[in-house]
Amino acid sequence: MSYTDRYRRLGEGTDLDKAIECHNRALALTPEGHPHLSSRHYNLAISSHHQYQHTRNPSHLHICLDAFRKASQLLNGLPRDVFHYALEWATLASHHNYPSCIEAVRTAIDLLPHFMWLGSTTTQRYHDISSANNLVVRAVSAAILSSEYTLALEWLEHVRCLVWSQSLMLASPLDALHSSQPDIATALQTISHQLHLASSEGLTFRGTGDELSTVENRLRLSKEYSALLSRIRTLSGFEDFLQPKKGEEFARAARHGPVVIVNCHDHHCAALVVLPNRITIGHVPLPNFTEDKARKAHTEMQSSLQRKGIRERGVKIKGELDPNDCFAALLATLWHDIVKPVLDYLDYMNDVPTASLPHITWCPTGIISFLPLHAAGDYSQTGSRVFDYAVSSYTPTLTALLAPTPSTLTPDSRVLAIGQAATPGHSSLPGITKEIASIKAHIGHKYGFSQLVDDQATTAAVLDAMQDHEWVHLACHASQEVKDPTKSGFYLHDGTLDLSAINRRSFRNKGLAFLSACQTAKGDETLADEAVHLASGMLMAGYPSVIATMWSVKDEDAPLVADKVYEQLMKDGKVGNGEAGRALHSAVAELRERVGEKEFGRWAPYIHMGS
Repeated sequence: MSYTDRYRRLGEGTDLDKAIECHNRALALTPEGHPHLSSRHYNLAISSHHQYQHTRNPSHLHICLDAFRKASQLLNGLPRDVFHYALEWATLASHHNYPSCIEAVRTAIDLLPHFMWLGSTTTQRYHDISSANNLVVRAVSAAILSSEYTLALEWLEHVRCLVWSQSLMLASPLDALHSSQPDIATALQTISHQLHLASSEGLTFRGTGDELSTVENRLRLSKEYSALLSRIRTLSGFEDFLQPKKGEEFARAARHGPVVIVNCHDHHCAALVVLPNRITIGHVPLPNFTEDKARKAHTEMQSSLQRKGIRERGVKIKGELDPNDCFAALLATLWHDIVKPVLDYLDYMNDVPTASLPHITWCPTGIISFLPLHAAGDYSQTGSRVFDYAVSSYTPTLTALLAPTPSTLTPDSRVLAIGQAATPGHSSLPGITKEIASIKAHIGHKYGFSQLVDDQATTAAVLDAMQDHEWVHLACHASQEVKDPTKSGFYLHDGTLDLSAINRRSFRNKGLAFLSACQTAKGDETLADEAVHLASGMLMAGYPSVIATMWSVKDEDAPLVADKVYEQLMKDGKVGNGEAGRALHSAVAELRERVGEKEFGRWAPYIHMGS
């Protein structure tokens, strides 16, 4: 038994003194560059923290945090261990309001490329990031508390949706590099493609020859890719090639209206507002909201939906609104604690336009990303509903709003509709026939239209058709796989079209993806900041504008919403300038008028993501 273990059991301070003496002796005997040097600094940090808790002597806390710093800055140790040392350093520095908090968070973020290694499979990287312990919300919170708002956005972009960002980086167009360095660009494109495919292979290491070869191949490709990137960044004009975006670039994300980042860590909640044509980032404190409040709201919302029997599209919703249902109270909390303060900051409630409402794009982090900010309101009072003051959209990252250019259908453009009215093991969806017919009627002879329904809609046929069509409408059941997010997908005739298969395709020049399926924007609570739901997957796959649902919708409502959305969008065939968000806003308003404002379970699930 070690002295530290004995202290934990008996609480004798002399055992801690002896433990620290042993740790210091071990450090003195460990040469620079030794693979265990990092872990020995970590052991000293842990014992010194116990000593601080025992004595409350500030010098012991200083020794503890300094040891954490050294443990986190030595790259000879195992990347996974060193990364977690940095996370513990950041947690303690934040808890004690220590000046090194920003440095600790920056160290953890800088270690991410070593921890989230491109040579790992996509599945492994999702598993790894799930252990990062809310790094996004902690990093953003630390930066906001230090009034470093630009840094907060940079960290948000660097860490959020990290696995998607790595995949997008591998699939990135290299036009500028091709123009000046065609040979290097071709080499990078080849390695990127090979690594992208290798990373998508879900093989696990069990020691067989083929699997050893696969692991070695990923290792070789990852090293080649990193070396080539380093070489490119030495070239004039390419110093920031495929690097995370800088603060001054984020203003472009707000070209169609403000982007509002809502972040909540522990008891600190705040919104950052990126405004059109403004470099300065707005800060809105949200003192009445907490992380615990957000988790409670999410739990209550899930319970409310389960009580109503809302599991999948086509299942009959039980009864009318329960007067004791918590949904109205939840939306009122979101209104008073988050949304109204933001609207007040933007001065939207004092100057309501009579023509076109302004457009807000929400970018919530952590557990808040599961809450329906777009439906926030105190429904017991007049003039207290967000949809009366703004059109709401969502985005998983600011970068997702920077990438796409507006998309306009031309006479040569094609719209694809996928329908599965009967899926074995799931409720029937008779409304799909009417839904697809209305889409076809709105498109008419303006643009090309194709449909794959029932046994025509195989996974291979749908993927190939998506490649050849600019817009896609998917009306079917869908699944969210918590254990392996890459296996979440749409139920088709011969199986599931999953995110992994979609991500292997590099779609170009796409427009709208309308996901009229169940829970296409539900996500996974353990990976809240990876946005591993189907809506985000389609956004990252190349569709700049996505309509989806936060939970399952009523089969009879889906055709109405689709009908009204396409009726408006087909007037000029454009998406990418907020048109899809406005079309959905109008369609949901009509649904709300028909079913009743307080039938939240029916109209509130519909959301728009992207531009």
